[in-house]
Amino acid sequence: MDLSYGEEVEAFRGEVKAFLDANWPPKDDGKSKEEQARAFRREAIDAGYLNRHIPKKYGGSEQEPDSMKGTVISEEFAQARAPMEPRGIGTMMLVPTLLERGEEWMKDKWVQATIEGDITWCQGYSEPGSGSDLASLKTKGEIVGDEWVINGQKIWTSGASTADFMFILVRTEPDAKKHAGISYLLVDMKQPGIDVRPLKQMTGSAEFNEVFLSDVKTPKDWIVGNRGEGWLVSRTTLKHERNSIGAASQTLRLLDSLVDLARERKIDGKPAIEDPTIRRGLVELEGFVRSHQYSGFIQMSKGLKGENPGVIGLMNKISSTNMGHMVSKLAMEILGDEGLAAPAQVGLGMAGGQATTAAWISQYMSSLGVAIAGGTANIQRNVIAERGFALPRDAAANKSK
Repeated sequence: MDLSYGEEVEAFRGEVKAFLDANWPPKDDGKSKEEQARAFRREAIDAGYLNRHIPKKYGGSEQEPDSMKGTVISEEFAQARAPMEPRGIGTMMLVPTLLERGEEWMKDKWVQATIEGDITWCQGYSEPGSGSDLASLKTKGEIVGDEWVINGQKIWTSGASTADFMFILVRTEPDAKKHAGISYLLVDMKQPGIDVRPLKQMTGSAEFNEVFLSDVKTPKDWIVGNRGEGWLVSRTTLKHERNSIGAASQTLRLLDSLVDLARERKIDGKPAIEDPTIRRGLVELEGFVRSHQYSGFIQMSKGLKGENPGVIGLMNKISSTNMGHMVSKLAMEILGDEGLAAPAQVGLGMAGGQATTAAWISQYMSSLGVAIAGGTANIQRNVIAERGFALPRDAAANKSK
């Protein structure tokens, strides 16, 4: 297997490094870190390194698709700890969906404002009783005059308490089969009739929320795709969510942090990394993580040749979440009794080792939830079986259509 990128790509790597050396980290100019990061991102966009898939008229750099260059940019920006595109549901999920399925006026109105962080979004998908079986959702949307009127409830809605807008799935065709009766609407969160109730997690934080919608209104044309096509549009969004969760780069960074922890912490008076059990666990983990990384290389190579990656492309999300939990579990073994504390008791804002302890405890707890986000692990296995190996659908799933 040839893992080299070739002379042309390595020359491009040199260009990226030179840009980063000249622009990051920024000089102390009295601006806040957020302002500095925003200014840097704008420079990186103008240089063609960020928002490469987004047309210039929507605030992107509009570069030709090139997975090799994209990989190099991600590697070098991560190495320099330089800001990339702002993370968030809007950037990761809605923007690609609008570019693929939205009307021109929607792109003009929302894409640039979202990628620059001027507005934020939340995702109105899951409902009580409609999690893995999302198509059974009951939130209703009816047209009254020139508006949609929405009534129902959503749950596990990340960032709903601060979001400006929501992209939401609602049932608009009550007489259609459940997958065919759903529409994909956009909703202003700053209006009467929306009640957001935070759900406190075992980490002590409350990123998730319940959202109750009572006669909530949105313009008739704030619909992505045609009426009743929301399920198809939602699959576009979920594709981008799963790709972001399943990236090997995230797991590699997590493993690097775990190795740092093993060097810093002691077991029986010696660095944990010298403990045979911990070392064996680290070696096993690196094997899994490197295989995930090399699988990404295979997918990238196939993409460059215009080939479908096949079943391995469906395995990214479940592989990444499984390994993330394994990394976090080994971190808890290294922490020992310290890992029994609640994150809030340790103190996320405190300096030194306590902050590291809190972060790892929170990471461990969160790793359990990430296996559910973007489709549960069992749903992912069904996707792999049905789409990757052409196995028959679950009989119960066929009956529920």
